[in-house]
Amino acid sequence: MLDPYQILTTTAQPAAIILFSSIRREEIAQHMDAGITELLGIVAGQGIGPAGPLFAHHYAMRPGFFNFELGVPVSGPVRPEGRVVAGELPAATIARTIYHGPYEGLGEAWGDFKDLVEAAGLAMGPNLWERYLSDPAVVTDPAAYQTELNQLLL
Repeated sequence: MLDPYQILTTTAQPAAIILFSSIRREEIAQHMDAGITELLGIVAGQGIGPAGPLFAHHYAMRPGFFNFELGVPVSGPVRPEGRVVAGELPAATIARTIYHGPYEGLGEAWGDFKDLVEAAGLAMGPNLWERYLSDPAVVTDPAAYQTELNQLLL
């Protein structure tokens, strides 16, 4: 289920990120799981976060492959460590909605969301990001997960 979308202008938000290139769709979960553990451990160890929900910022998707950043907002400068470097969620004009449901439904939710944005006559940019508002360690029913979907607008 998708909430009604909103048009917003965001401000840049500093983050710690791990970059992933040419990841196959079926391999995303394993890369995300390992990346989340590494990312959260490093920002906690540096005393800078997390200062907000985890996110995946997707670039230049091509059929079956994804280039993206896995990130988390931080409260101070990121010292590069392992695969973790400094980054940011950009300042941008976006369309935003909340998807309610399991992560396996995100592909369909994005398709439905983009259909709504296109039907409204809005021009979409190439980047999008999702923020994971539910912690699976706390919210144990995947049907109750909430994921924020953000589509860059031109």
